[in-house]
Amino acid sequence: MSMRVSDFMVRKVLTAAPGDGVRETFFRMREARVRHLPVLDGAQLVGMISDRDLRRPDWVDEAPDLSHDYQLDDNLSVGDLMSKNPIVVHTYDELARACALINAHGFGALPVLDKGNHLVGILSKADLVRAFEQFLATGHEHGV
Repeated sequence: MSMRVSDFMVRKVLTAAPGDGVRETFFRMREARVRHLPVLDGAQLVGMISDRDLRRPDWVDEAPDLSHDYQLDDNLSVGDLMSKNPIVVHTYDELARACALINAHGFGALPVLDKGNHLVGILSKADLVRAFEQFLATGHEHGV
């Protein structure tokens, strides 16, 4: 049974722009109950931001002897905190590839691009659990 990214990705994707304020973005994400947002500059995917990035960016804890103040306010933008050059999967990729990338990098979600490299979805760990559930149900029916 071939399982592709396109079979399990979420197509309705909430996105952010690099200039969006971090506080406003955090509350948009909370309201929509999503934890990861692809960041688009026009139609171009330029980054990913997670609720964890917004709550406590990596640079706050960059060294044990340094202390940085961090407030969740709109003085900082999504572009300041996002992960740049995100690793992506494509609609036609096997689900196993997405699993390998998520396991190797510890991501919670991957942006999904089509053949023309346009953002068309997002694939999260929750989507992979759904795929696994379907795989197990189908496998048991066929005695796998």
